[in-house]
Amino acid sequence: MTESGQISVRGTISAIFLSVLILAVGGRAAIGAAGPWFETDHGSVRLISASNAAGEGDTLSLGLQFRMKEGWKIYWRSPGDAGFPPRPEWSGSRNVTEVAIDWPRPVRFDVLGLTTLGYKDEVVLPLSARLAAPGSAVSINALVAYLTCNEICVPYQAKLALNLPAGPESASREAGLIARFAAQVPGKGAVEGLAVSDVRVVGPPGKQTLRVAARVSGGGRPELLVEGPPGFRFAPPSLERSGPDPVFVASVSAPSKSAREGRPEDLAGKNLTLTLLTPDRAAEQKAVAEKGTPVSASEPAPMSFAAFLGILAFAVLGGLILNLMPCVLPVLSLKVISVIGHGGAEEKGPVRMGFLASAAGILASFVVLATGAVALKSAGHAAGWGIQFQQPVFLGAMAVIVALFAANLFGLFEIRLPGNIADRAASAGRGHGLLSHFATGAFAALLATPCSAPFVGTAIGFALSRGPIEIYAIFLALGLGLAVPYLLIAAVPACATRLPRPGPWMVTLKKILGVALVATAFWLLTVLSAQIGERAALLAGVLIAAVFFVLWLGDSLRRLSARLPGAVVAILVLAAVLVPPRIAPDSNGRSNSTVQEFWAPFAPEAIAGHVAAGKTVFVDVTADWCVTCKVNKALVLDSADVIKHLRSDGVVAMRADWTRPDPVIAAFLERFGRYGIPFNVVFGPGAPDGRPLSELLTRGDVTAALMAAGQVNRLTTR
Repeated sequence: MTESGQISVRGTISAIFLSVLILAVGGRAAIGAAGPWFETDHGSVRLISASNAAGEGDTLSLGLQFRMKEGWKIYWRSPGDAGFPPRPEWSGSRNVTEVAIDWPRPVRFDVLGLTTLGYKDEVVLPLSARLAAPGSAVSINALVAYLTCNEICVPYQAKLALNLPAGPESASREAGLIARFAAQVPGKGAVEGLAVSDVRVVGPPGKQTLRVAARVSGGGRPELLVEGPPGFRFAPPSLERSGPDPVFVASVSAPSKSAREGRPEDLAGKNLTLTLLTPDRAAEQKAVAEKGTPVSASEPAPMSFAAFLGILAFAVLGGLILNLMPCVLPVLSLKVISVIGHGGAEEKGPVRMGFLASAAGILASFVVLATGAVALKSAGHAAGWGIQFQQPVFLGAMAVIVALFAANLFGLFEIRLPGNIADRAASAGRGHGLLSHFATGAFAALLATPCSAPFVGTAIGFALSRGPIEIYAIFLALGLGLAVPYLLIAAVPACATRLPRPGPWMVTLKKILGVALVATAFWLLTVLSAQIGERAALLAGVLIAAVFFVLWLGDSLRRLSARLPGAVVAILVLAAVLVPPRIAPDSNGRSNSTVQEFWAPFAPEAIAGHVAAGKTVFVDVTADWCVTCKVNKALVLDSADVIKHLRSDGVVAMRADWTRPDPVIAAFLERFGRYGIPFNVVFGPGAPDGRPLSELLTRGDVTAALMAAGQVNRLTTR
């Protein structure tokens, strides 16, 4: 190569290197997916792109990325009592006709009586840029005015730039960051289980109050953000009523100019933007403020006293039927022992007192359940029937209690009370003790709650859609129905006293019934395994087995110390209840129970699309702790003829596993006024809003519902 050629090559390389260096340190814009940072003492900001090139589409996904130093913040689109949001101007950009900006969910800041909304640490405001000439290079220039605040506020004007070359679209390193913040932008319109149902303005102009009724299903304390016409200011909305149908109240300030002129502007008829937030969901809705007292579409309609008595009667009947449900079969042994233990008794008084104590235990358990439901609703969480079986500590405690009852039936220990109490209990309860009867009734009620029954779902749905008074009344009525057999024997003690006297045969019967309770404890451990893992549940089982072993060694240990067996048993019981959940792996999310091949994962958001395509959707909401659900599966859903229908063309079978808490499933149930399982519903062209089925399924009911919802006449096996 000649000397002049070498000089030319060196000059070209130098020019390229110099150009890159200029772009890197002082160029007007970077070429690629991220522009240069605009740095300040309080943070930095830049433009980023989800693509490395302009691509062939007519829009580009971009982001305005802010990083704030500790303690500093910027503002949301409606900043609140002070501040202003970032205001980008796009003049000077090439091949860009307009840029739309989205706003991720903000954080509320309360300082010195002022409430503001904004972001701290880091935020990316997603941008959507429309191109004038798709496929051509893009040059974006922005002048962004923004305010950043800590104890003081500092305004800035950032000059930002970003160039994207022509070429095929490819994901950049910043694409995931933009997508993460785009996912935090409140959805347009109602989100599953989250919607504004009624907006009203109360009071004369200048002294108005905004009242907003909403639907919030699936738990989590809700929050409302209000945006209105220019000049109107809204105090942070407070919760007037919480629960699944919260009502928010906010005072309204009219525009200052109209107020000074003595003609305050009326908010009624004006357009509002309402953003409803929970910890894991967000929905944004447009609404027009109407004049008058709010009446939420979701608010329960007034009910006559006669209709309320009818619901109470349903609850009593449902509680009575609950005695016959599979869930109660494990505690049948306790009922049998309660009855036959009084065989041959001459005095009816102690028999009557014993069964009244059992009924009182049942009612006490239902009062506890009602109190829990009221507390959950007041805190904005989902309440339901049997949801205590979603809690590992409760399951562990129930397994231990069942095991202790079994050990008592095996004769491994007797419940001993302090002297005076034991004497009085023995004289009142013929040796059995009223406290023991009370505990038996309370335990039977708790173990009966995993399943629903005819009329129970209706009563629970009514109660949980109302206030505390209705909840307590309905739960007590359910408890009364469950306690009816005990009350009947208390009213007619001869039902128990005419049975044969207890003898050696009763020892054998107790052992048989004890085996049934051991099987119940094992079932509870299998449910626990689905929630906290097999190893943790196995540890609970080993600790319970150790309790049996210590009780079996009772006399030997008492020779060392009279209190030693009791102390060791207490330690083992506490360990069995409290330790396994703490060592369990993270169990957030839905249960991973085995699902047959034709059952699709539960996706409520996809149901409408399936129905629009002419398909029929069958939804089965179940749980490992629901015994009636398992009976429905064994006798109906797993039968050959029903499976043939569920596998046919045009039918989508979805199974929702509620073994663990799941706000999506809770919201789905609440759509139908249901708060317990089993629950089955069929959607289709003939039933677009869903056709719920009875708690106890039959093959004919399932087949008829599928036919009616989807007109399934020909069954072609997949």
